[in-house]
Amino acid sequence: MRWYGKVLGAIAGMALMRGHPAGALIGLLIGHAFDAGWFRAKPHDPYAVLGLSADASEAEIDRAYRRLITQYHPDRLNGAAEELRLQAEKKAGEINAAYDQIQKLRSKR
Repeated sequence: MRWYGKVLGAIAGMALMRGHPAGALIGLLIGHAFDAGWFRAKPHDPYAVLGLSADASEAEIDRAYRRLITQYHPDRLNGAAEELRLQAEKKAGEINAAYDQIQKLRSKR
């Protein structure tokens, strides 16, 4: 169990509130949040981008990739607003990156 975030938070809170015990309590709570990992970024899961689990077959991965890339491909939005086209480009980039990452992970096996 990690404890140093709680201790440092309590000390910093006490110092910022000029010795008031409420500052220590607030600092302790913030330190606990850091120790618990509430502020850490979630690990990127390429399978979640494609809507699959890690035990999906190659055929399921290919099917999900093709379905999503045809749905979000920017060329399908030629006459649409520029904002929608940019969103589609971003989503298509995420899908392509996730598919490439899955292919790299599977080739290592």
